[in-house]
Parts: sequence; C-alpha cells; structure tokens
Amino acid sequence: MAQLNVLIAALKKQLKASGMTYADIGSALELSEASIKRMFAQGHFTLARMESILQLIGLEFTDLLDLVQRESHQIEQLNLEQEAQIAADLELLVIAVSVIHGFSYDELRTYYNLSEHQLIQKLAALDRLKLIDLLPGNRIKLKIAPNFRWQSNGPIQQFFLQKVQRDFFNSNFDQTTDKLLVLNGLCSSATNQDIQDKMQEFVNKISELNKADGKLPLGEKNGTTLVVALRQWQYETFSGFVREEFRK
Repeated sequence: MAQLNVLIAALKKQLKASGMTYADIGSALELSEASIKRMFAQGHFTLARMESILQLIGLEFTDLLDLVQRESHQIEQLNLEQEAQIAADLELLVIAVSVIHGFSYDELRTYYNLSEHQLIQKLAALDRLKLIDLLPGNRIKLKIAPNFRWQSNGPIQQFFLQKVQRDFFNSNFDQTTDKLLVLNGLCSSATNQDIQDKMQEFVNKISELNKADGKLPLGEKNGTTLVVALRQWQYETFSGFVREEFRK
C-alpha cells in the first residue's frame, strides 16, 4: 500500500506539471470529476487505469517507476558538517545556491567572475557533498528533493541571518520590483497555524513559478529574493508598556 501511495504521489506531480486537471482526466476516461478525485484520494487504482492516465500525459508506467526511483535517492537536507563546509567557503556557497536555483555550467561561467579551474573545483566539491552529480561535459544534475531545505539554525541559515539580512533590509523598497508588507495583529494558535500553512502554499507556488523561468536565458532574469516570516513577537520598545501577564 505504501508503494502504491508513492506511485500515486508521483503521478499527481506529473499531472500537475502537465497542467492536466481531474476534470480533464474524467472527460478523457468518461468518468465524473468526483470519481477521479475519489480514486486519487482512496488509492483505488488498477494497473490498467493508471496506465490510461499516464498515456494522457505521454508517459509509460516504466517512466513513472524511474521518476519514483530517482526521487527516492534525493536528499532533503545536508548534515551540519556538510553545511559548515559550504558556509566556510564563500565561493562554494555562491555556487551551491546558484545550482540549487538551476544554473547550468555555462551560466555559471557567464555570470560569475571565476576561472574554469575554480568553477570545476567548486562543482567537484558539491559532487563530493552529494548535492549534485557532475556529469561528463560539465553537466550538472541536482540530487536534492523538491522540498530541500537548509538546517534550521544551521551554518547556512546563520550565515544569511548574520551577513545578509542587514543588506537585504537596507532599502526603501520603493522600486517597481520591490514590495514590503508588514501586518500586525492578535490571533489564536489555530489561526497562527493556518497562516503558516498558507505561507507554505504560497512559497510552493513561488517555487513553481521560479522553476518555470529556469529555461529563460540569463539576460531575461534578475536575482530576486522573497522573505516570508511569521513570529509570535512584540516589538521590544512597545513591550515595556504591556502588562506582565501578557508578555510572551
């Protein structure tokens, strides 16, 4: 049953990537949209039914198995030692972040002022760290999962908190490409969790949009950073006016 769930999850991902909806599948298979939703939710698939759905997006069942196998070897996080190695080498960190964002070897050569020897050296280090496979012809194959993330409060996160946040917020955010929103309020723990869930959905959508731009030439893309944060927090200057029993 667990293996079937993995296959269904991979199938849903491929359907989403192709833009095909449950309604489209239902129309092609002469079933209602509700029936298709129930099929995916309950995992009631025959092999023939799954193959029929795969045919709609031009895949074979063996293609789906290959996708599952590749994803099973993807990493979701580096360990602290691996992160520390990257954080201690600024050039390596720059290249690591860039390849995670989809840079090819040629784009790295074009975009950064690094020699071929320096670049190969850094990519080889990322290969040893299992972040990428450096293939013949200097092709780069990412080995990270779609939900890859840096260690919470780990070396990379600490680097960005200490070195980057001051530079990032040193702006009036008054350009057409900038936007700063700050919202304060009082909310329950349940609402706080709901906000966190919606934040994650939003970030996932942004990630998809970013990946869609991956095929564009470098000249049509600009470095863009989005910070999404939520804290149960009171501004220190204001907290002095708050009664002790309400201070967090």
